[in-house]
Amino acid sequence: MCAAGQRYFVDRLSDRLRNALPLVAAADDFAAAAGHDIIVEVHEGDSTAAIAETLADRDVVVTAGAFVEAAGENQAISAIQPGFYRLHTFISAGEAVDRLADPRNRAGRVVIPEGRQLDDVQDVKTGAVTEGILTLVSRATCVVLDGEQRCIDVEALRQAAATGDLATLKGPDWAAASAEALRGDHRRIEGLIATGAFNVDPTAAPADILASLIAASVNRYAAAGLGSTAAGAALTPYQVLIVASLVQREAAAADFAKVARVIINRLTAGQNLELDSTVNYILQQQEVATTDADRAGRTPWNTYAAAGLPATPICSPSAEAIAAAARPAEGDWMYFVTVDRQATTVFTSDYQQHLVNVELARANGVLDSAR
Repeated sequence: MCAAGQRYFVDRLSDRLRNALPLVAAADDFAAAAGHDIIVEVHEGDSTAAIAETLADRDVVVTAGAFVEAAGENQAISAIQPGFYRLHTFISAGEAVDRLADPRNRAGRVVIPEGRQLDDVQDVKTGAVTEGILTLVSRATCVVLDGEQRCIDVEALRQAAATGDLATLKGPDWAAASAEALRGDHRRIEGLIATGAFNVDPTAAPADILASLIAASVNRYAAAGLGSTAAGAALTPYQVLIVASLVQREAAAADFAKVARVIINRLTAGQNLELDSTVNYILQQQEVATTDADRAGRTPWNTYAAAGLPATPICSPSAEAIAAAARPAEGDWMYFVTVDRQATTVFTSDYQQHLVNVELARANGVLDSAR
């Protein structure tokens, strides 16, 4: 190539580079006009390079390299956790890092407390409402995209739980038969969403949101040892989960293993469990004391009116409650009752002594009713 030709080639290449560079440099200038809000997921174990590739693929940044370079200049990148984030398309790499690091852009995070059930319940005495799992999940899906707030409402989640195929909802095989028997009732997935923190895609369909929660929960339950059966009781994993939920709602953690033993002993003896927690479960307004009418009502959960375990768990139990259900304490106790407001629980194998203990609970106001 002659010298003139070389100069022409270099000049043309320089022109192309000068025309291309403003596309990167001017990203901040056209972001508001050209872009829109999107939800992006950062996966567990994602490196900065992996996040960069995701953002480039979703048109958040022009190139993955630009994001990696910007991230290297911002220590905030080290604080980014797995989960879902609200970002904007066609922004600068520096702004993308800043948005990821801003907690206000975190979306879809939900924490399920121990002992929580799917539906909201209200304390009869105080009027205080304890939000159910479905309410907590619904709130976690609320996100503002392009100025419009979007939420998956509780009823949509309830409908998906009631009608969805359990396999589609990622339910475990060991819960399939029980869930199918209650098809049409959203409570068939009670207990299948574990406690702890989860990340859900706020833009997903209700069934997909529940499926992601249940799939993650099955893994957590397996890690907690749910796959093993209770010693000497021949319980299935699902029955262990049910017993764990009863233990969670009936006693303080220090007494979990002893309450589990009472439940196993009564099941073995063919005696009804007669647990007030199973009566309260379907009531929107709850207190420790239950009425004669409520105890007489036949539901799939009432262990006064029917023998055996309730149809499903009655809450999402803790790992400690699951461990207690799988490995109950040794003892011949058949009865227990909490006798004071400090949660002191007494156990006995003698029915007459149990009646004395119940009267002590009444005297201490534990069984007072505000109905």
